[in-house]
Amino acid sequence: MGLESLIKRAAKDVAKAKKVVALTGAGISVESGIAPFRGKGGLWEKFNPEEYAHINAFRRHPEKVWSVLLKDMFEVIKNAQPNPAHLALARLEKLGKLHCVITQNVDGLHQKAGNTDVIEFHGTLAWLVCLDCGKRFKTEEYKVKEMPPRCECGGVLKPDAVFFGEPIPVEALRRSQHEARTCDVMLVIGTSAVVYPAASIPSIAKNAGATIIEINPEATPLTGVVSDYIIEGNAGEVLPKIVDEVEKLLRAQE
Repeated sequence: MGLESLIKRAAKDVAKAKKVVALTGAGISVESGIAPFRGKGGLWEKFNPEEYAHINAFRRHPEKVWSVLLKDMFEVIKNAQPNPAHLALARLEKLGKLHCVITQNVDGLHQKAGNTDVIEFHGTLAWLVCLDCGKRFKTEEYKVKEMPPRCECGGVLKPDAVFFGEPIPVEALRRSQHEARTCDVMLVIGTSAVVYPAASIPSIAKNAGATIIEINPEATPLTGVVSDYIIEGNAGEVLPKIVDEVEKLLRAQE
């Protein structure tokens, strides 16, 4: 089946669905200039995750993790803008056809694009949390005066994102599993689905009877096993076309 046929097929599946959920990974934000963690050109090619992204490493040497990795990452994300894929998902929500987004990303670009219900599976860089007293600070309002940044109580501030060795936020995990069990179409976008427990979300949806539509530049471990079909290409090119078709189908039903 060619690209145009697959786009039309996806649009039909979305248009007739009662509940559509999107699961997004690093691939959707690459077109916004944010490097993925894994794979070619990923951050883990440059930085050893055990040394820079494990909670034990952060607790041992917070100034090193902040200075080498986090400071630049915050700068990149602060300047990043939603790309056509993010905007297409926001448009799908406005059309009444996207229930929520489950994202593995910590960049906040779905919210910036206009999605109103975003489950942040791995937390967010929009907030900093004190490791001692638990107080939270909005990242954009916090002025970094020292490395590592500190709370007024003297405790070290950590991004409110999940580091290796930390559990997934309980509510994010509970809601993600619930949305997966109760949707009838899941769009899996820009993720290779190899990191658990996020990787189990498409399988939960599939086992509950949902149609799984994969949008990725190339095949992944999901392809042909969990996903019903894959549309190969960049999310920023594929998603707007799907949403255009959905809009036409919905207009025809009016």
